[in-house]
Amino acid sequence: MLERINAYIWNAGLLTLLLGTGIFLTVKTGFFQLRRAGFIFRSIRKSLKIGGASQWKVSSSALAASMGTGNIVGVTAAIAIGGAGAVFWMQISAFFGMMLTYAENILAMKFRRIDSDGNITGGAVAYLRYGLGSKVLAFIYVFLCVLASLGMGNMTQGSAAAQAISDSFGLPPVIIGIVTSLFLLTTVIGGVRSIGNAVRFLLPFAAVSYMLIALIVIFMNFRNIPTALSEIFKSAFGIKQAGAGIFGGALSAGLRHGVFSNEAGLGSSALIHSNAEDSDPYLQGMWSIFEVFLDTMVCCTLTALMILTSGVPIEMGAKPVADAFSVVLGDFGGTAASVMIALFAVCTMLGWCCCGETAVRSISSKKSVILTYRMVFCILGGFGCMGALSDIWAISDIANGLMAIPNLLALLLLSRYITVPDKKYAA
Repeated sequence: MLERINAYIWNAGLLTLLLGTGIFLTVKTGFFQLRRAGFIFRSIRKSLKIGGASQWKVSSSALAASMGTGNIVGVTAAIAIGGAGAVFWMQISAFFGMMLTYAENILAMKFRRIDSDGNITGGAVAYLRYGLGSKVLAFIYVFLCVLASLGMGNMTQGSAAAQAISDSFGLPPVIIGIVTSLFLLTTVIGGVRSIGNAVRFLLPFAAVSYMLIALIVIFMNFRNIPTALSEIFKSAFGIKQAGAGIFGGALSAGLRHGVFSNEAGLGSSALIHSNAEDSDPYLQGMWSIFEVFLDTMVCCTLTALMILTSGVPIEMGAKPVADAFSVVLGDFGGTAASVMIALFAVCTMLGWCCCGETAVRSISSKKSVILTYRMVFCILGGFGCMGALSDIWAISDIANGLMAIPNLLALLLLSRYITVPDKKYAA
């Protein structure tokens, strides 16, 4: 039943809307993400010197929300479902997704509202409510965002982490679930600030360690790189994919898991960046471009090349990554992969708790409501550790698709507000 609902939502219409909106915004801004890549990186580097820890907290939280198990388990799932060609379409989704998330942050900062008590209405909620003038759409988005935060950003991550830890250490999923819930509770109870403090240390350690091992594996199998790249491109445009229909096979798997990885088109990045002290829309937009680049263009590509060059069997789950790690770490490879997945999962859980709480705060700032959300989030995180990965993954895809629809329509309807910095702009 879940797969039937999933297939109905992620049909040709939604994929066309997702990819088409990204292409439209890319053309409208003159391929800003490519044409002014150097300027974007210089602006980000300069903002770190000026904004320091404050800006890094926000950006780490946004990265944490997207840079999770989708970069590991999501890539193996995409390849298992759509073949190596799915990797190509993940990169396409990221390239055009850069402008989706840029547009989300531009609109979010332009229509952000802060009341007298300091409560922020930001992200897609802000431009749906104050840009389009629709309280109904804003409320629907909040509902879908909370659903996505509890599913994709929480239970899916817990399920993937528990499976990896259980396979390596033999711990029962129930025990892992209890520990996960307790850890989340002690971390998220302080809200957005405590979450930012946690992920700004956890995420860099997890990301750098993972990418370093992946690079070593690829280097050790460098002779297989041309074959892996050839397989990616041939599978992306092969006869099998054409026979499955333009939105079948590699393309569908690549786009769906690309969105799961970088979340461009969902509005989640804008929710987190709405909490930034620096309200410059261009700066927050450029940070979001960098986040998608690092998440999918770099991390997901490294995962795919590591798996394809090492020649390990392709299957759902973390086993292909663990097998590839074993090339470098031997018997310790499986344990290392499990630890990496668990760290990424925890970071994503924390990031998505920030997303969900920001969405909830936009309609109610009552302490009881916020506390209830945090408690439900922590409890479901534990339950996710005891669920079947395939079932929770299907629920996550459904939540993603439903969340994207009002957000993408808003980007199109408000596209006149989406501009790029001129030559006089100083980040």
